[in-house]
Amino acid sequence: MKKELEFLKSIQLFSDLNEDELKEFIKVCKKKIVRKGEIIMSEGETGDTMYLFLEGTVEVSHALTMKIGKKGFEETEKSMARLNASHFNFFGDMSILSDSPRSATVKTLSDCILYEIKKGNFDNFCLMYPALGFKILKQISEVLCDRIRKGNQDILKLTTALSISLSK
Repeated sequence: MKKELEFLKSIQLFSDLNEDELKEFIKVCKKKIVRKGEIIMSEGETGDTMYLFLEGTVEVSHALTMKIGKKGFEETEKSMARLNASHFNFFGDMSILSDSPRSATVKTLSDCILYEIKKGNFDNFCLMYPALGFKILKQISEVLCDRIRKGNQDILKLTTALSISLSK
């Protein structure tokens, strides 16, 4: 359990929790080993699991419709990011907050060690320990706000580039 507690301490979501609180939280996590080449989640499917990322590398991709030569339009997967456990400690967090479809596909590029947290287990944890649930949800909210800000900046840059390109 010591390794798991050290791992949780390193994750931003749990920065406000002490060791006893982390011991309670680890009870809702299930360790899972996912082999290289496996799909952890698929864009569009209903998700109910968030993952804490202990080891490995994954690729995040989205389906895009693109014009392919003179043939017309085709749907293809576009890799959006590569995440590794040493820099990105969790993903799938939106699924424990919402019943919306997954926003991306995540595929392993190496063997990965994950801790999965099911929405139902997280909800029960929050009901049993509302102060701890609040602390975790506050951190998730901050991460999601940061992602929205970055997305807004990216959209502005792309819109500007498109505008410049079309004006030539």
